[in-house]
Amino acid sequence: MEQGLRLLIQLVLEFAPVVVNLVQKRTAEGLATTNYQFPQIIEEVIEFVNITTNGKSSEEEFQQEKLQQQLALYQRETQLQIAQQQRNTSLQLPEVNKVLDSWPLRLYPSQILETRNSHRNTPLKIFIAPPQIKFDQFDCNPEEISDIERILAEGLREFINSNYSLHNPVRPTEFLAGAWDSKRFHSESSIKALFSMLKTEPILILESDHDGDYLNFRIAYWGLGQENYFYKTISRLPYKEIIQEFAKSRALEWKKIRDELVNLGEDLEEINQLGGDNVQNLATLEKAEKWQVKGIDISKLSLKYQINQQDIAKFSQVLITCHCLVAAWVADAYHLVHHDVPPLLPELLPSLLKDKLVPALQAMSEDNILQVYATGYQQVYQALEKERRYWVPELALQLAQSLSHLSDRSWAKEQVDYSINTWLELRQVTTQDFTNSLEAMQSAIKIEDEEYVFKLKEYFIAVGDRQSAATTETILQAIATLKHKRTLESPELIHTLTSHSGKVASVAISPDGETLVSGCADQTINIWNLQTGKQIRTLTSNLGEVSSVAISPDGNFLAVGSCQHPKSNVTVWHLQTGQLIHTLLGHQKPVNVVDISPDGQILASGSNKIKIWNLHKGDRICTLWHSASVHAVAISSDGSILASGSSDSKIRLWNPRTGDPLRTLTGHTGEVKSIAISPDGQLLFSGSADTTIKIWHLITGKLLHTLNGHADAVKSIVISPNGQLLFSGSGDRTINIWRISTNEILYTLTGHSGTVNSLALSPDGKLLVSGSSDKTIKIWQVYLNAEYKPLLLKS
Repeated sequence: MEQGLRLLIQLVLEFAPVVVNLVQKRTAEGLATTNYQFPQIIEEVIEFVNITTNGKSSEEEFQQEKLQQQLALYQRETQLQIAQQQRNTSLQLPEVNKVLDSWPLRLYPSQILETRNSHRNTPLKIFIAPPQIKFDQFDCNPEEISDIERILAEGLREFINSNYSLHNPVRPTEFLAGAWDSKRFHSESSIKALFSMLKTEPILILESDHDGDYLNFRIAYWGLGQENYFYKTISRLPYKEIIQEFAKSRALEWKKIRDELVNLGEDLEEINQLGGDNVQNLATLEKAEKWQVKGIDISKLSLKYQINQQDIAKFSQVLITCHCLVAAWVADAYHLVHHDVPPLLPELLPSLLKDKLVPALQAMSEDNILQVYATGYQQVYQALEKERRYWVPELALQLAQSLSHLSDRSWAKEQVDYSINTWLELRQVTTQDFTNSLEAMQSAIKIEDEEYVFKLKEYFIAVGDRQSAATTETILQAIATLKHKRTLESPELIHTLTSHSGKVASVAISPDGETLVSGCADQTINIWNLQTGKQIRTLTSNLGEVSSVAISPDGNFLAVGSCQHPKSNVTVWHLQTGQLIHTLLGHQKPVNVVDISPDGQILASGSNKIKIWNLHKGDRICTLWHSASVHAVAISSDGSILASGSSDSKIRLWNPRTGDPLRTLTGHTGEVKSIAISPDGQLLFSGSADTTIKIWHLITGKLLHTLNGHADAVKSIVISPNGQLLFSGSGDRTINIWRISTNEILYTLTGHSGTVNSLALSPDGKLLVSGSSDKTIKIWQVYLNAEYKPLLLKS
């Protein structure tokens, strides 16, 4: 039995380095392994990420980890695109008929490749090629022996459905029981045939075949984007010896019962009539023990034991357990590397062993098995350090928690030390000036670390380390103090401006943070001193109903959009003097929004189409055609992308210089009312009449998150200068302040009695201005200084 369980350890020893190699290769090659060309911004980001982090602040370090996370996302998206292209061409290969000669499945390639699913993560497909065991070499009645293939499939199916179900949104795994034609196919030619047709599908094959008294246990595996497959014999399982051991065990149990009955005075001959094949097996066993004592090598003898259904059932359970643990370890490695999902097996393994799924577990200590698994996981975590180092502390802590019940605590301690040390490295904290690593943690703790520290405390309590548990409790108290301090420093309303006689449609703040401009439905523009709230001047000059205002980056120009038809136009003013410079004509519908590029060269105006103007000359550069009214426009910091939101619920991305369309984003179910782009040009934020805010990856167009927190349309969105906070104004008359890294609402500001139509944030991020349909403008003091923390995908 010990030799049988060794295959589990052998898997980790053989397969962990394979996973490590895949991670290292992907990290080294990045997207260069594909045929896709990097957008310029991604190339610049890669160059930035590869710069040494020596001397950087913790904030800069976290921003770098954020970029690494987004690059990993872009790479996975590209791999999926390539896989889809390969999938579309696989069935058109001219050698398909030749491949089918070695095809080992009862399903055709088209039945697997044409499967469509809505999973966020691509499922891992698992096949089993079960053994064809001949029981005629045993002394048994073949009719009494169950179908091992059926039992194995049922056991593995139950385990996968409970923990790695196809319907699991995080770790989807599809087990295709009965698909393998086990009577015809085993060996590498079948694996090669599968890979040639299904290389776009991540696949694990658990194969075992009969070889004399042994079962050769092999695995075949390939993941997304792999150029070749892994196929290797993991172990030779001495199944005959294992089954006979079960028969011997039954005989010894029978002996105890027989001796008890004899002591009660029962007749031995009558007792033996009740023993069945145990009587003969016990006699054979006692002879073997007697001969062995005499120095005879009984391994040279052909000793036969009678086996029955009970022995085969126990052996089947051994096979089931081996297959479950191997499938779980590989599935965890696949979802970790390709989908950023933390492993589940460290949580499952203690309960699996506790439940005695392996009947002869005593032959191999639980500690030994867990130690080898821990070593394999740590190898993978270390390989992930360069690509996703920010994730390692929680992964290693999770592994430490799963090992905490072992009698040898050194394995768990090694993992928790690795977790804490990586946490400190991420924050560039050295332990030289502190007595221990936990004390060093206190110097860099943030509110966002509360969950991690709480799990640390749970671990130390579990292992009986009272001193460390007390220290983590002190850290948690420090976090509570920080949270209380943040509560005390909540945003404060400092001015309410009431000069307008209609709804305030738009507000903007000058780059020097001194001037506030407000545009109103009362056909006026007011210019204010932002710091004092005093009105400086009012612009009227036949404006019509003002819908939008924007200030150039140099603070010299003010752009104004009018939504009162037929006066729908765009005007450009000198901000300091109030002198009209340009009147830009050409829109036939109300102008809903204006925006100026960060370089101050172009002006964009949106109605039922978007017009791009030269801000200084007033010349039209190009027109971007929409099929519905445009309500929102934002231009990326490098000026390469213009994003627009319209009443058809769609977001379109454009090249504002050429007018070329780049991408269309769909996902909202109502009109898109507001749009913003993060300062680093990585994220796009959209607010809609469907009451949600969506966060998109600007480069790939992938929808990352949907925020729910408003009860009415989201009319305005602004991002803090450090890219960490999101401010949203809504028709529900509230303003929400969100932490982007965690998607949580930090504060909800109330005070307006009408729709919040527009928001503006001062360049230093300390003052927030809101314009409302209640005819007022409010100026809020914002004290928040949030820290960035990369997100993890929880199970």
